[in-house]
Amino acid sequence: MARIAGVNVPTNKRVHIALTYVHGIGLTGSKNICKKVGVTEDRRINNLSEDELTKIRDIIDEDYLVEGDLRRKTSMDIKRYLDLGCLRGLRHRKNLPVRGQRTHTNARTRKGPAKAIAGKKK
Repeated sequence: MARIAGVNVPTNKRVHIALTYVHGIGLTGSKNICKKVGVTEDRRINNLSEDELTKIRDIIDEDYLVEGDLRRKTSMDIKRYLDLGCLRGLRHRKNLPVRGQRTHTNARTRKGPAKAIAGKKK
């Protein structure tokens, strides 16, 4: 297994798919990395030379915020919203959808299972 940004990337997958296993790199980002290194997307990770893997690691270190640093930044942003007491922070505090989605119906993933209301049946 190749190790990129602290993640064991599967070796039998194509390069642009395997790079998406790193938190913070999506499909577009992985394709851009492949272009910068000069690797065609249809090549597999196990067919790359050590030099190409080193170039990929260097580009990720320079240009992308990935894994632990990205998770830390996200959690710090949420804490900042909570401290500010802005609407977004209040929605995070109450475990409700943050980005303007409706909650009258739906939002069950964020709100949890439906709670029965006693005496509602007529």
